[in-house]
Amino acid sequence: MAIRDRRRVLIVGAAGRDFHNFNTRYRDDAGSEVVAFTATQIPGIEGRLYPPDLAGAHYPDGIPIRREDDLEDIVQVQGVDEVVFAYSDVSHEHVMHLGSRALAAGADYTLLGPRSTMIAARKPVVAVCAVRTGSGKSQTTRHVTRVLKDAGKQVAVVRHPMPYGDLVSQAVQRFESYEDLLEADCTIEEREEYEPHLAVGSIVFAGIDYGAILERAEQDADVVIWDGGNNDLPFYVPDVHITVADPLRVGHETSYHPGEANLRMADVVVINKIDSARIEDVYSLKKTIESVNPDAVVVEAGSPIVLDQDLSLEGKRVMVVEDGPTLTHGEMTYGAGVVAAKRAGAAALVDPRPWATGTIRDVYERYPHIGELLPAMGYSDQQRSDLAATINSSDADVVLIATPIDMRKILDLDKPAVRATYELEVTSSPSLAEILNDRLNL
Repeated sequence: MAIRDRRRVLIVGAAGRDFHNFNTRYRDDAGSEVVAFTATQIPGIEGRLYPPDLAGAHYPDGIPIRREDDLEDIVQVQGVDEVVFAYSDVSHEHVMHLGSRALAAGADYTLLGPRSTMIAARKPVVAVCAVRTGSGKSQTTRHVTRVLKDAGKQVAVVRHPMPYGDLVSQAVQRFESYEDLLEADCTIEEREEYEPHLAVGSIVFAGIDYGAILERAEQDADVVIWDGGNNDLPFYVPDVHITVADPLRVGHETSYHPGEANLRMADVVVINKIDSARIEDVYSLKKTIESVNPDAVVVEAGSPIVLDQDLSLEGKRVMVVEDGPTLTHGEMTYGAGVVAAKRAGAAALVDPRPWATGTIRDVYERYPHIGELLPAMGYSDQQRSDLAATINSSDADVVLIATPIDMRKILDLDKPAVRATYELEVTSSPSLAEILNDRLNL
């Protein structure tokens, strides 16, 4: 088929779901030509090339990655027939604003569903997803991992893509030790997702080609755990689909994409954070779940917060560092760090914005809702340097780190710091252990 006869496609994404959609739907499709990807959400990922080594035989020159702001220009100049939306944790309104832009520019607008993009595995798959970023997937995944390990199963955790570096070298990544993370020059965001799994003895896989990743993971595991990113759909066909819902953001479970789809598809819905949520919000969330997915098993759980050392916060001015994506596109206005600081008697939360420098200042300009919290941004060496400089130049007495990894190990901090950690604590019956045992015959 001549190139001029192929349907011309533009995939709008954020260096993750977009590449997976291409690999599973378009890479070997002789009837389509993907003319470009666009990128957003993650700083510095546009301007690259999806390389020929990954793009396949139809794309000997690779595929350019451009800014989402250029969508209309790309559609018109490249004669795009179809714009494919392929990223997560955005409002339904956002999805359709982009759709309106695509339609007005003259293209069709497409959302690829699970049937087109999920890969079937030979081993059982437990998928852990969420309705929003920051709902508690990580501690839920760790809880599921412990259940499976206690049952004598070898576990491979396959993490949602985070390809921020060299794409060819990141095609299939396997992490078994902290040294592996250092060798791969992982960003803060990557280490936040990988390190907690390594700490409990799990092997972690990630990358770009999730077909090849699955084949490699199945060699090491009896059960594959899909550890979702943002509120994205699983890349693999799940035998048990767990979706984590957040009672601190009631209403978001049916107003964000593709979180609502995850809620409707779930076999199990975990209502997390009941230890810090209002009773009426938990009740409201239960009613919504009953309405949209009455067959789902609902599990209630808390995420108790523990400070890791005897450093008193009583009467102190505390700067709280929270998980970056949870605060930015996750739109949370507080997290575990704020809860921990207030419970520990902090006199005040220190607003980082007067001391914010460089790329951290840029984050506040892009996400003004963050307010007096400091997002742990570390997509580059410069961001990590700016993060440390923002902390060290402030007048805080103590830094409270509420991120999935101990940032004291990777930032040069001049101030006393304490870390808040949290794990899932199931408080209802049946438990996740009972559900998994029943569905997987553990």
